[in-house]
Amino acid sequence: MLERTLSILKPDATRRNLTGEINACFEKAGLRIVAQKRIRLTKEQAQKFYGVHSERPFYNDLCESMLVGPVVVQVLEGKNAVLKNREVMGATNPENAEPGTIRKLFAESIQENSVHGSDSLENAKIEIGFFFSECEIVG
Repeated sequence: MLERTLSILKPDATRRNLTGEINACFEKAGLRIVAQKRIRLTKEQAQKFYGVHSERPFYNDLCESMLVGPVVVQVLEGKNAVLKNREVMGATNPENAEPGTIRKLFAESIQENSVHGSDSLENAKIEIGFFFSECEIVG
C-alpha cells in the first residue's frame, strides 16, 4: 500500500550539510520525496510537535536540540513508507542501529541522531499536517 510519512532532518544533519546524502538513502530505499522545506522551528512549534513526550525526562532537551539550527521537513511516499523510513533511519540510539542505516552512518549521539520519522500511519498523518498543507504535497 502506498503511504506517506513525515521525515525531519535535524539540526545536527543540516549543520554538517548532510541533506543530500541522507535523502539519497531514502531514495535508494524506494521512498520518494513529495514535499520538502527548510525551516527554523520556533520553541512553541518544537514543544507542540513533541508534546506527546512532554512528561518524559528528555522532553526539554529534545525541544532545545531542535532549535539550534534549521531543519528540513519532508514528506516521503512509497510502499509501506512508515515502516520503510524507520528501517532506513535505524534505531534511535546509533550504537544499536544496523550498519548502513542513517543513524549508524551519520548520528553524533542518541540526542543528535540526524533524523526523525513518524512511528505509525496515524501519527504520520498528524505530523504531515503539522508542517504541510495538502497543496504543498506533490506526488
